[in-house]
Amino acid sequence: MSASVTEGYARAQSARSGGIRTLLVFPARFISRSAALVILACVWEVISRTGVINPLFLPPFSVVVTEVYYGFASGYLVQHVMASLGRAVPGLLLALLAGVPLGLALGTSGRLNTFIDPVVEVLRNTSALALLPVFTLMLGIGETSKIAMVFYAALWPILLGTINGLRGVDPLWIKAGRSMGLSGGKLFVKIIIPASLPSIFTGIRLAAAAGLLVLVAAEMVGSRAGLGYVINASQLDFDLPGMYAAILVLSVVGYATNAALVLVETHFLRWKQT
Repeated sequence: MSASVTEGYARAQSARSGGIRTLLVFPARFISRSAALVILACVWEVISRTGVINPLFLPPFSVVVTEVYYGFASGYLVQHVMASLGRAVPGLLLALLAGVPLGLALGTSGRLNTFIDPVVEVLRNTSALALLPVFTLMLGIGETSKIAMVFYAALWPILLGTINGLRGVDPLWIKAGRSMGLSGGKLFVKIIIPASLPSIFTGIRLAAAAGLLVLVAAEMVGSRAGLGYVINASQLDFDLPGMYAAILVLSVVGYATNAALVLVETHFLRWKQT
C-alpha cells in the first residue's frame, strides 16, 4: 500500500512540476517572440517623434494605433476587414480544393506531369497583377473577379507544394509500408500523403500570403470596400494615419492567418513531433 501511495505522490508531483513548467514556458516564449515587434514599434515611435523622418509622412506608432482603435470602435475598419476576408477566404478555399487534388495527380503520374508541366510553368510565371485587366474585362469589377484573382495567385504555391511533397517522400518509408502489407490506396493514404503534408502546408501558407497581396492590389484599382481600398483612398485624401492604420491591420490579418495555418499544420503533424 505504501509503495502505491508513494508512486501516486510521485506522479502528482511530476504532473504539478510539468504544469508549472508549462506556465513558465508560455510567457517566456511569448515575450521572446514579441520582443522584436515591440522594438520595431519603439523605433517607429522614436524616429517619428524626434523628426528623423517627417511625422507628416510617417505618423508616430501611437497615433496609428489610436487610429486603428477608433476605426474598429466606429465599425469603419470592421466592415472593410470583413469585405477583404469575404474575398480572400473563398479564393483560398477554391485554390485548396483545386490545387491539392491536381498536385496529387501530377505528382503520382509521370506522363500527366510531363504533358501538363509546360502549361503550369507558363501560367505560374504569369503575374496575377499583370492579368488584372483580363480578370476585370471578363468577370467585371465585382466580387467574382477579385475572388478569381486570389484563386489564381494562391493556386500555384499549393500545386507546387503538393507536387514537391510527393516527390520528396523518403523511399524507405514506402518500403517500410510495403513490408507491413500496405499497397495501392492504403499505402498512398497511410504513408505518402502524411509524408507530403509538411510541403503541402508550406505551399498553403505561401498561397495565403500571395492571395492577400494580390487582393489588396485588386481592391486599390476597382473596389469601394476592403483594406486595399482604404489604403488607396486614405493616400489620395492625404489621411496618412488612416493609411498606416489600414496597413497595420492588413499586417495583423496576414500574421493571424499564418498563425492559424501553423496551428492547423501542428495538429495534423502531431505524428512527426512524437
